[in-house]
Amino acid sequence: MRYFIIILSSLIGLIAQASCQAASQTHEYNLSNGLKLLVKENHRAPLAISQIWYKVGSAYEPPGITGISHALEHMMFKGTPSISGEQFNEIITQNGGELNAETGTDDTHYYELLAADKLAISFKLEADRMQNLNLSAEDFAKEIQVVMEERRLRTDDNPQAFSYERLLATAHIAAPYHHAPIGWMSDLEQLTISDLKNWYHTWYAPNNAILVVAGDVEPAKVYQLAEQYFGKIPAKTVPTLKKQPEPPAMGERSVTVRRPAKLPYLMLAYNVPSLVTTEKPWQPYALIVLAAALDADQSSRLAKNLIRAKRLAVGAGAHYDPYQRFSTLFTLTAIPAAEHGLEELETALLSEIEALQTVPLSATELAKIKSLLKANYIYAQDNLATQANFLGKLASLDLPWQEADTYLQNIQAVTAEQVKEVAKEYLITARLTTAKLLPAKGQSHE
Repeated sequence: MRYFIIILSSLIGLIAQASCQAASQTHEYNLSNGLKLLVKENHRAPLAISQIWYKVGSAYEPPGITGISHALEHMMFKGTPSISGEQFNEIITQNGGELNAETGTDDTHYYELLAADKLAISFKLEADRMQNLNLSAEDFAKEIQVVMEERRLRTDDNPQAFSYERLLATAHIAAPYHHAPIGWMSDLEQLTISDLKNWYHTWYAPNNAILVVAGDVEPAKVYQLAEQYFGKIPAKTVPTLKKQPEPPAMGERSVTVRRPAKLPYLMLAYNVPSLVTTEKPWQPYALIVLAAALDADQSSRLAKNLIRAKRLAVGAGAHYDPYQRFSTLFTLTAIPAAEHGLEELETALLSEIEALQTVPLSATELAKIKSLLKANYIYAQDNLATQANFLGKLASLDLPWQEADTYLQNIQAVTAEQVKEVAKEYLITARLTTAKLLPAKGQSHE
């Protein structure tokens, strides 16, 4: 067994070396109109993914128009005066490609995956809708109904998602993550086509965008294509998003949600810094390791202790995303097993946190966590979209893309004492928001 582990470690090391060599094939260009271009060479297959990232998402939305970034994402597939929405999709699919989009808290991005020699098609289409989008009242009246139905299916009719939305609204006082990208239904109901036009003309500009290409391409030729299709689009005056730090933590907050549900659900969320807001650059990486100590695989603490050993939970997890423009959350979730309640489960979760605050991770556990994180990162690099997503996400947060190359190095540098330190500093009652989902009357705990 020990021999197998040594061999596996050696293989991961070799793959990591190859990954780092591939990572060095990232090239950055800046067009005169402010558009940033990132190109990552990967010649394993004759494919290329092209992504356009706009630095605007739900965190940019003031009250009254929440969900507008996501609604505009839907409208981006309605075409332009020269290419209809149907033609846009047909052009990509007829060339053997695929396309989609996603709206997040800090960005909205669109992508096309095509044969590498078809890259110009993607550039032409995206450059066209960056400046010439059709925004008709008739199309919007239909599409906003689609958006509202999406909210009903994914949030209103999903008890856990609905509860998480209420958790966000309770946990964030100043940081603009107090609503999800889908937006509040009351705001969706009153959005107008005029709102969308203003949002589009305000934020969709080359100087507020990042073009990311990963795949079997030559960077110099990609740059020439970018200049050809995007270079003549004029820059705009884009608003500056102000810092919105959370006020000092003053005590625990809680929210209880009663919805038709089969099982109760518990969430503990702690206000923590992101990679953008941290004053100590090592801390987000220590928080990543901390989350992995709790929930990286079936041997991690939550699964081992709460699910298998104590049989208090049928499911438990931990989540932390450091790639956020504002302060974010470190979240633990759990579903109690039959015969056990949320209070008992909460006590058990808090005990797991206390253990991490008092006893440093052993050298063996820390090494295992780092190996898991390394393996996950390396294997993810096999996917072109993952490679491009990492670069685009960093650039959309105004972080250097080189952060993608140093991720493993930063994880490897985390010490057991640092994990203990961030647990003691951030996973405390004063920073805690608790959310409980209780099945509504007539619903049983099965």
